[in-house]
Amino acid sequence: MCCRKLSTFRSKPPLIADIFSRQNPLNPKPISTISLECRIIEEEPTNTSTNRHYGTYVSLLNHPNPEISCFYLKGFSQISKEVAGKALHALCIKGLVNLTVFYSNTLINMYSKFGHIGFSRYLFDKMPERNDASWNNMMSGFVRAGFYRESMRFFNEMRDFGVKASGIAVASLVTACERSEWMLIEGVQVHGFIVKVGLLSDVFIGTSLVHLYGTYGLAADAMKVFQEMSNKNVVSWTALMVAYMDSGEPSTVMNIYQQMRSEGLSCNDNTMSSVISSCASLEDALLGYQVLGHVIKYGLKTNVSVANSLISMFGCFGSMREACYVFSGMDEHDMISWNSMIAAYIRNGLCKESLRCFSWMRHVHKEINSTTLSAMLAGCGSVDNLKWGRGIHSLVMKFGWNSNVCASNTLITMYSDAGKCEDAELVFQGMEEKDMISWNSMMACYAHDGNCLDALKLLAIMFYLRRAANYITFTSALAACSDSEFVTEGKTLHALVIRNGLHENMIVGNALVTLYAKSGLMIEAKKVFQTMPNRDGVTWNALIGGLADSEESDEAVKAFKLMREEGVSTGYITISNVLGACLAPNDLLEHGMPIHAFIVLTGFQYDEYVQNSLITMYAKCGDLNSSNNLFDGLTYRNASAWNAIMAANAHHGHVEEALKFLLKMRRAGVDVDQFSFSECLAATAKLAILEEGQQLHGLAIKLGCDSSPFVANATMDMYGKCGEMDDVLRIIPRSVDRSRLSWNILMSSFARHGFFGKAKESFREMINLGVKPDHVTFVSLLSACSHGGFVEEGLAYYDSMIKEFGIPAKIGHCVCIIDLLGRSGRFAEAETFIKEMPVSPTDLVWRSLLAACKTHGNLELGRKAVENLLRLDPSDDSAYVLYSNICATTGKWEDVENVRRQMGSNKIKKKPACSWVKSKNKLSSFGMGDQSHPQTSQINAKLEELKKMITEAGHVPDTSYALQDTDEEQKEHNLWNHSERLALAYGLINSSEGSTLKIFKNLRVCGDCHSVYKLASGILGRKIILRDPYRFHNFSGGQCSCSDFW
Repeated sequence: MCCRKLSTFRSKPPLIADIFSRQNPLNPKPISTISLECRIIEEEPTNTSTNRHYGTYVSLLNHPNPEISCFYLKGFSQISKEVAGKALHALCIKGLVNLTVFYSNTLINMYSKFGHIGFSRYLFDKMPERNDASWNNMMSGFVRAGFYRESMRFFNEMRDFGVKASGIAVASLVTACERSEWMLIEGVQVHGFIVKVGLLSDVFIGTSLVHLYGTYGLAADAMKVFQEMSNKNVVSWTALMVAYMDSGEPSTVMNIYQQMRSEGLSCNDNTMSSVISSCASLEDALLGYQVLGHVIKYGLKTNVSVANSLISMFGCFGSMREACYVFSGMDEHDMISWNSMIAAYIRNGLCKESLRCFSWMRHVHKEINSTTLSAMLAGCGSVDNLKWGRGIHSLVMKFGWNSNVCASNTLITMYSDAGKCEDAELVFQGMEEKDMISWNSMMACYAHDGNCLDALKLLAIMFYLRRAANYITFTSALAACSDSEFVTEGKTLHALVIRNGLHENMIVGNALVTLYAKSGLMIEAKKVFQTMPNRDGVTWNALIGGLADSEESDEAVKAFKLMREEGVSTGYITISNVLGACLAPNDLLEHGMPIHAFIVLTGFQYDEYVQNSLITMYAKCGDLNSSNNLFDGLTYRNASAWNAIMAANAHHGHVEEALKFLLKMRRAGVDVDQFSFSECLAATAKLAILEEGQQLHGLAIKLGCDSSPFVANATMDMYGKCGEMDDVLRIIPRSVDRSRLSWNILMSSFARHGFFGKAKESFREMINLGVKPDHVTFVSLLSACSHGGFVEEGLAYYDSMIKEFGIPAKIGHCVCIIDLLGRSGRFAEAETFIKEMPVSPTDLVWRSLLAACKTHGNLELGRKAVENLLRLDPSDDSAYVLYSNICATTGKWEDVENVRRQMGSNKIKKKPACSWVKSKNKLSSFGMGDQSHPQTSQINAKLEELKKMITEAGHVPDTSYALQDTDEEQKEHNLWNHSERLALAYGLINSSEGSTLKIFKNLRVCGDCHSVYKLASGILGRKIILRDPYRFHNFSGGQCSCSDFW
């Protein structure tokens, strides 16, 4: 016994640098020998007699096994069992026959077929004479055994010996590059060699190249090769179809099929299987039935492979009756038939039927395989069915299929769908062998779980190990980065997509449009969209959804119209997205109602998702009555419908109604979910109704919903907006466990309560912990700087947001900067900023500037601001009121009267000031000079008492806040009629001494009232919290948390 050492099967660790430094594998290199797995077979000379030889000859001819009886004519080519092959080889060594070139070639082929590539190589090296078939068999043997690098070296050796490259050898070499899943560059080089030596006309080589590019997801390159082929057969056409099918472009497959038929070619079973699978992917039942007619026409209805594909197709259509009909009509059922039937049941949610089919399969067919269990596992990817999934996982272990790649891949997907990422990770890490689907499934799991960094790490490991990546790999990785926090990583992936030639793949393109749209980068999203060679409904939905989220209503509706003009079918997602773009009252007549008419015309009014979107749209556009009417007309109300109507009422400030809907929802037997609590908590936060918010928090804890990130963050926001900063700090997660949204809420709460330093400290801590800020983070931060008077710091934050963190400025950031500069009286800089803003100024910009002009009495700039504001929204009452106040403050009483006359002629009413306070479970609200409250006499008496106390303390009324042209005494009287003073008096009367008093106002607090509150807190020794639309004023000991800057 002797052995030869294999030194070439273990390649060096793959490095990214190899891509640039790798030598051409077609350059001749000496080929190494291969170690033998067992004893070496030596050919020994023999002196057997002719009679003995003849006797053996006769006995072989009469052998009952046809594989052996045809040995003299076909050599080892028909041997199907290794034992028989080795026995025949032993007889040859003992003198049965001389191992001629023909016998040696078939023997080499036999050993490679049984996986003994070492034996094959040894025999090849010992051959005294070789022909083309010898080289071809050896080359095919390397490929069959999976020694793809060795096949490349063997090809170089073949050229060194002067053997002309045959079509079979080159086709085998291309197949090696295809099957390796990481030899694309080598495959491209082989392609160049093929063109150079003129072998592209060989139909086998051309077809193998189509397979190569299809395997790597480069369907466009496969098409180029196909078009350059002078000879094509049905296998070539089928290979091209498979390439596009694997690239997720079933519509292109159907186009190729039509072209193939127009050229008069007949289809085989593989062709029809690909076409049927494409119909299933397109979910086009009419097309599927047309193809079924072709199946019958071609006489393939009895073909098992085609029938299996039909079962799967009908399963995708939800036509289980037809699937059962095909199955029962089959003359024979193979393993795939049973598996297809089980998968069809699972796909349609018929778990019990799938279990019956599984039981019947074990009784009739007797066998199951890993694919059977994989099909069963596919139906267990939910919390409800996970227990069955774990049971089937046990069966996988019992049958020893835990090492089966297909079964393990399905387990990863099952645990991922059930939200058990840790279990999926354990399965993945325990796999001895992983294929592309394994890596893609695990990456999709990370993406589904929001673990972007883990997904990117996995992709980096794939590149390091030189594992092949296809369009699904990049689609999952891009999905993991669909958040503004990871936009830089997303752009890097975009570059890798281009480098790998996948930028023309439609599914990857869809993922890129979604990535940029969700990150708010609509310019980039549009660029990707426009450069895509093919677009489907998903592409348009991603674009329209992004435009809607970015509040580009006109652009979203325009895209919707273009989509219809291009003949792309619209679905419920499209309708829901475009309805989401209707946000304001002027959108209702222009866009919302025409879209509603389209919905009725196309029959989408019965779709649950569309119904809920309509409820939301009408509410956002100011028509709550239509929202309520739509809800009342629903025959079936799911949780989403209840949540939509609660959000609609909360949006209009009808908090009590929203909470009533929550009670009705529970009485109707519909489970309250995390979104129900989020909507109701947001409603209580909007009006700062603490008690109801606390009750909701308690109910969420009782129902186990408080652990939901949505509910937890909504609860924190509610406490922050209700003035309970201590509760925010009590329930917020630890710093290391906080999400970005939790950090944003904390900073916003600090800013709202006047703790500007703490807001900035939180930002620094967030950055130090590696949490990336988003545009909301900087809105909170800039707002804190604006209300705190930190002008230079605010400008520095704005600059770092764009340059350091790569976050584009949105209208919210620009409003904060205008407010920041305006509050400090830097109007020249504010005007310059408005001119250079990266987004068009909206009403928010001009209103902020107008408010600053009112504070500083800048009449000229105020006039310019109000002109722009009224140009955008002529019905805006705040524009008239603020400008009127500027005129009043500067003594321009004639202008004040002109403004009021304009309001009257335009039928515009000023939003009345209102303050409210809750005492003993009763909410009492007050308007300007309100005398309707039952305790009015007590309130007036308390006001007189307060007036006397603060006057004695040295208070001098600031009558500039009394915006009427009257004498000073009347102005002072009017100041004491302000709603916040009436609420203060009521609160003092109806609260216990020493308790904290909370008062709320719908408009900005008056400056003189602010002074009164400060003095009252010091004189009475009471802590008073006043909340206006902008912030909390915490009065204590004669001071305010805003430091008189608000």
